[in-house]
Amino acid sequence: MAATKDPRPCSIADTLALVGEKYSLLVLREVCLGNGRFDQLVRNIGAPRDILATRLRRLVEAGILTKRPYSERPQRFEYRPTRAGLELEPVLMTLMAWGDRHLRGDGDRPMVIEHSCGHDLVPVVTCRTCGDPVRHEDLKARPQAPGWTVSGPAAA
Repeated sequence: MAATKDPRPCSIADTLALVGEKYSLLVLREVCLGNGRFDQLVRNIGAPRDILATRLRRLVEAGILTKRPYSERPQRFEYRPTRAGLELEPVLMTLMAWGDRHLRGDGDRPMVIEHSCGHDLVPVVTCRTCGDPVRHEDLKARPQAPGWTVSGPAAA
């Protein structure tokens, strides 16, 4: 089957266009941990400086990070998450938990995030209305984009 000229309209694809580039989510991880200075980011992520600068610029332009000066001479900046950036933090926590379970095993976690209740965070996606945990078998997609069904483009 040939690839379509116009792929399915999708918020996942739109989000990945912003944060799916190599190092972008790691930048967000570090900034959410409070490490928003360029040298900290280089050290903790291991990204080449030019690529990191490009990712930071793009995340600022997208409204995910803000850039604030912390030194005038030499001029230096630190990066902080915006409200939109903070809304991505649960996604990071969910990715981390998935990696702990499926790539490392729960006993080999390189970092633990503690919740304000004092326990280690174990993120769970729940339905906002009923509060039940989200399970695959409880979900039903309803495409809203004109001309699209769950299985793909509607027949012409």
